[in-house]
Amino acid sequence: MSQLLQIENFTLGFPGRPPLLDSVSLQVDDGEAVALVGESGSGKSLTTRAALGLFPGGSEFSGTVSVQGLDTLTAGKQRLMELRRGHASMIFQDPRAGINPVRTVGDFLTETLVRFDGLTRSEATERAVKQLEQVGLRRAKELMDQHPHQLSGGMLQRVMIAAALLNSPDLLLCDEPTTALDVTTQAGIVRLLREEQQSRGMGMLFITHDLNLAASLCERVYVLRRGEVVEHGPTRTVFLTPQQDYTRQLVEATPVIEVGGLGAPVAAGSPLLQVSGLTKTYQLPRGDVITALDDAGFSLPEGGSLGVVGESGSGKSTLARLVVALETATSGELTLRGVPRPHRPLRASERKVLAKEVQIVFQDPYLSLDPRIPVGNAVADVFRLHQKQGRKEAKDSARDLLARVGIGPERFDARPRALSGGQRQRVALAKALAARPRLLVLDEATSALDVSVQAQVLDLVEELRDQFGLTILFVTHDLAVVSRICSELIVMHQGRIVEQGPTARILEDPGDDYTRNLIASRPRPLWDAEPVTA
Repeated sequence: MSQLLQIENFTLGFPGRPPLLDSVSLQVDDGEAVALVGESGSGKSLTTRAALGLFPGGSEFSGTVSVQGLDTLTAGKQRLMELRRGHASMIFQDPRAGINPVRTVGDFLTETLVRFDGLTRSEATERAVKQLEQVGLRRAKELMDQHPHQLSGGMLQRVMIAAALLNSPDLLLCDEPTTALDVTTQAGIVRLLREEQQSRGMGMLFITHDLNLAASLCERVYVLRRGEVVEHGPTRTVFLTPQQDYTRQLVEATPVIEVGGLGAPVAAGSPLLQVSGLTKTYQLPRGDVITALDDAGFSLPEGGSLGVVGESGSGKSTLARLVVALETATSGELTLRGVPRPHRPLRASERKVLAKEVQIVFQDPYLSLDPRIPVGNAVADVFRLHQKQGRKEAKDSARDLLARVGIGPERFDARPRALSGGQRQRVALAKALAARPRLLVLDEATSALDVSVQAQVLDLVEELRDQFGLTILFVTHDLAVVSRICSELIVMHQGRIVEQGPTARILEDPGDDYTRNLIASRPRPLWDAEPVTA
C-alpha cells in the first residue's frame, strides 16, 4: 500500500490565540479505513477539511497536508478543484449545508457528471438513480424531482453520500456521515462504504463520535483531544486496552443497550398527550400522495418517557412535528392536557401558549438557532420571555444552564457559526429547557453529540425529568439511548406503528420482525467477525 493522505505536524490557529490544531500527524494508505474520534470541538473536522484545502478565513497554518503527493496547504485553486472533483470527496455532517435548497436532488447529482465528465443528461440521470438505490433510497426516480426540504434529514444525508461516491474517489473523507441515519440504514451504509473501499482500494478517513461505529468500520484509529493526537494505533488495541485516561473515558461513556436499569413504566392516569388515528399525507407536484404517518395512536402520561424508533422516513419526525404543531394532521385526534388540537394551523397567540407547554429540540440545530444572535443571548431571551426574568438574572440563568449542557462561559458571546455541530446542538437543548416545558420532544437531539457529552446531556434530561416532572418524547435511531432514557417504546415502519409497549420487554423479546432487524443492526466491532486462531 502507498500513502494516500499524509498529515505531518499540522498546526492551525488564529493570531494571538492558542492553536486549534497542534502538531497533528496522521496517515491513510490506499485501501485503508482510518477513524478519527474525539469530543465535539476537538478539531476533527478542521483536520479532515485540510485534506481538501478548506481552511477558516483568517487562519494561519503550518506543516504538511498532502493527498497523492499534492500539498493542499500550498496548492493553487485549479489544482484543488481538480483534486476535489476527481480524487477526493467529502461527506459533511450537515447535509443541508452542502446542497442548494432551491434546486432538485436530480440537478444536484447530475451537474458535475454533465459539465465535467461529459455524460449526457439521460446517462447522468441513470447513473445518479442507480447510486441513490445503492445507498438504500426507495423511489429513487421520484426523489430526483424533489427538493431538499421534502426529504428527511436521514434521506438527505444518503443523497450526499451518493453524491460523494458518484465519481469513484480515491480518498473519501467522512465527517459524521451516518449521524442522521437509523441503525438499519447505518448498517447498510457502513457495509456499502467498506465494500467500496475494499473493492476499489479507496482510502477513507472516518470522523465519528460513535466508537462502536468506528470499531465496525476502521482498522486504525486516531484519538484527538483539544487539537492534539493523544493516542493512535489498531482500533482493537486502542479500544480494548486504551493507554490514555481520555481514551478510557470515551470507551466507558460509549452507550450500550441495557434493559436491566430501566425503571418501571409510569402508572397509568390522565395522559398528558393522547393520540388517536393520527394521519398525515403530502401531495407531490405530479399528483402523487405520500402517507408519512398512518393511523398512529398512543398515550403518554405526565412524567412518562416514550421512545420512538424506526428507519429514516418512517414517520418519526412527522409525528414529532405534529405534536409541537409545526404540522397539521390530515386526520385523527391529538389532545394535550385534555385540550384537542384544532385541525388548522395555530394562530400566533396559540403558539405562544403552546411554547410554555411543549418544546422541541431538532435533529438539525440550525433550525432553532438564529445565526445573528450570540448563543448566550438566545438562551437568556427564553428565560426573559417565559420565566419573566430581568436581563441580568436571565443571563446568569443562561450561563448556568449552558454550563450544565457542556458549553463553557467563554462561548457565551459566540455566534452559532463559531461552534461545532455538537456544540450547537447543546445550545439548542439549553434553549428548549429554558422554557421549563411540561413536554420535551427530542428529535434525534443527541445524535450529533460525542459520547461523553451525550452521557452528560442524558443525565441532565433525567435530572430535569425527576426535578420538574418533565415528560419526554424521544425520537431517535439509537436503541442504546432508548434503553437509557425511555420506559415505553414505539417502533415505526413506513409510517405505521408496528410495535409498542415497555422498552425492556421490546428490547429483550421483540414481537415484530422489523424490531428484531433494528436490534440486530447495531454496529459490531470488526474483530468480532475475525476467525478465532488457536
